Amino acid sequence: MSLTITRVAAGVTACMGLLLTGAATADQHPQAGSLLEAVTGGKAYGQLRPRYEFVDEENFTEDAHAFTLRTRLGYRTADWNRFGVVVEMEDVRAFGSEDFNSTVNGHTRYPVVLDPESTEVNQVFLAYSGLADTTLQLGRQYITFDNERWVGPVGWRQNSVSMDAFTVSNRSLSDTTIFYGYVDNVNRLFGEDHPTFSDWDMDTHLVNVAYSGLAFVKIVGYGYFLDFQDPAFEALSTRTLGLRLDGDHAINEAVKLLYTAEYADQSDHADGRPRDADYYWVTLGLGFKGISVKLNQEQLSGNGIYSLTTPLSTVHAHNGWADKFLATAVSPNGLPDGLVDTSIEVSGAVAGFKLMAGYHDFQSDNDDYDYGDEWKLLAIKPVNKQLKVIAKYADYSADKNATNVARNPVQRTDVQKFWLMADFTF
Repeated sequence: MSLTITRVAAGVTACMGLLLTGAATADQHPQAGSLLEAVTGGKAYGQLRPRYEFVDEENFTEDAHAFTLRTRLGYRTADWNRFGVVVEMEDVRAFGSEDFNSTVNGHTRYPVVLDPESTEVNQVFLAYSGLADTTLQLGRQYITFDNERWVGPVGWRQNSVSMDAFTVSNRSLSDTTIFYGYVDNVNRLFGEDHPTFSDWDMDTHLVNVAYSGLAFVKIVGYGYFLDFQDPAFEALSTRTLGLRLDGDHAINEAVKLLYTAEYADQSDHADGRPRDADYYWVTLGLGFKGISVKLNQEQLSGNGIYSLTTPLSTVHAHNGWADKFLATAVSPNGLPDGLVDTSIEVSGAVAGFKLMAGYHDFQSDNDDYDYGDEWKLLAIKPVNKQLKVIAKYADYSADKNATNVARNPVQRTDVQKFWLMADFTF
């Protein structure tokens, strides 16, 4: 099967036209009343997310100060003969003098804040639920799996990632969700105005099977077959097969044991560069009266030539919020010496605030040298059901050992980042 953005958009637009035409002529055609109800009985939704981001990065004489606003508006029709349409627009604006490098504004004397101005169609898809226990979606949409280590919309950045895809989700088997997606194009967070990084043309298949029938663990098996069509990125093509276990177990009425284990094997696929890498994630923790403490270790293997890569992931959610390992996920070589990230996280609610503190120790897989470490802090204050205020901080200190300095220009520099933002949804 081969989809294109033109065909996807045309199909969804035709469906929207059918609904709107039916709504406009409902008085002349009584049977079209359900079309009118589908259009007028839908639901609008949206988001306003103003944010200030500060970046103090070594080797830059100027600090970054980014004031941006994300505005998101969408509409979800009601069902018509088990069909429905979702349309969502997103706009990102910067305010003030733009004292940051958005990657398209040319302000390269400042550190990067990856929130370029853009106005885009984030989602436009046709959904069908007329098959038993099955949902089909065709068009531009978000795709998210598990903790977004492999596939996610990168929701932290102001410009989200969406995919032009055909997806099928089936729940016919008890406690089981089977998901298949064919991805034709990835709309990246750099925005449509970026000369080289705006989109990824793909011929990609995603399979994720989740079983939740056991009280103490959820089991997920997956296969992600990434095939990049653009010659500039085809070296990133990989096949990743993995298994994830995630759950908890009550020790007594007050204390729960928390645990996660995941393993994946990654090899080259299609025209990808030769690769034989593996991945693991292990978490062990305790939950007590709304407070949790977790010890984690994650490995992206590397052999000095290449490492495991995760180009479709929400990378910001992993390996520290300072984003020192962000670019390595989309490099054909990954981070050649790999990464072993050992972290501890403490989270809970205090005086109406949701709080989290964490620490990461970063080492290479190949040659076992230190990259550095990072402290991170998060505070969320829900004001009401629609509004919350978020403050977030990351402080990465690079290790200046000779190997790290010689091999890794990104990982060898210190950086501090701070965010303050409001999130209003309706």
